[in-house]
Amino acid sequence: MTEEKLISAEEIALYDRQIRLWGIAAQARMRAANVLFVNTGALSNEVAKNIVLAGIGSLTVLDSQTVSPLDLGGQFLLEESDIGSNKAEASAERLQKLNPRTVVSADSSNFTEKTAEYYAKFDITVATELEVDDLISINDMCRQNSKPFYAGASIGLYGYIFADLVKHTFSIEREKSNISIKLGPESASRSIIDVIVKKEGPKLKEIVTKQETYKQLSASLQSDNLSKLRPRSLMKISPVLPAIKAMWAFHKDTGSQKPTTETDLAKFHHLVVGACHDFGLPVGIISPGFTASFARNIGTELPPVAAILGGVLAQDILNYLGQREQPIQNWVIFDGDSSAAPIYSL
Repeated sequence: MTEEKLISAEEIALYDRQIRLWGIAAQARMRAANVLFVNTGALSNEVAKNIVLAGIGSLTVLDSQTVSPLDLGGQFLLEESDIGSNKAEASAERLQKLNPRTVVSADSSNFTEKTAEYYAKFDITVATELEVDDLISINDMCRQNSKPFYAGASIGLYGYIFADLVKHTFSIEREKSNISIKLGPESASRSIIDVIVKKEGPKLKEIVTKQETYKQLSASLQSDNLSKLRPRSLMKISPVLPAIKAMWAFHKDTGSQKPTTETDLAKFHHLVVGACHDFGLPVGIISPGFTASFARNIGTELPPVAAILGGVLAQDILNYLGQREQPIQNWVIFDGDSSAAPIYSL
């Protein structure tokens, strides 16, 4: 069946603007995709909203928690009347209203009970606001099925996205370069596998097809790839990266979500320094007062930060499905102190 037959004339009219941007074949792949969201929060609200409006085929929200008054501050899919009800069901109901063409469903069971067979049913899994052991477990089960996995969190003024797309092939279309493109390795994780030149009016266009290979989260957290950068570049790395690793370690060591006492802050600072060493980063990237600032932001959701990260993550999901443009490889870090969102490959 051709892509045109998969999408009705009415859908082509509805999604006309984005089809002109990325083509009907890409829209058809989005239309056929089945996406899973594990856990709900401000970030997942933004991502789910964006891909539902773009015409994703189906979306499942998995969350066993109930809505609390604290959720209403940052999660626009929830309302006061939802307090006490299941978060997945409340979120799914409003997501469905955004686009009746997308099949939205809720799963109110606990994600810790799920097996690899469960994740095999989905084309993409997105897990947000979870502890690192849970993220690694879900990532590993997705890996067993060769299925892509995204993780992310909005942490007050800070946040992150992690992508493990296993092995992803994508194409970039652009004006033909004067420089000859050679097939083969382009970087440690990326290879050029095909180049097609076509004439479009008076200009020549080239379609460059590349393949990106990924590490899973557990391996990425042990990587010291950044240490290979020049000293000047190392000093520009955001301290948010080691702080995220330290945040997970603090919770694992103490059972507390965030540092609150002077003793806690001292321990957290020690963990951030340790994470710098793990990544091969200079301790000098930690400015005075940074660890205390990051600690204060743990457990909070700011809609503007969630909107920024949600836009980036949703676009990468759509790029993955459309097999177009350079994907995330493999960390995006949002640093509200500098309003930057750099990508780090680990």
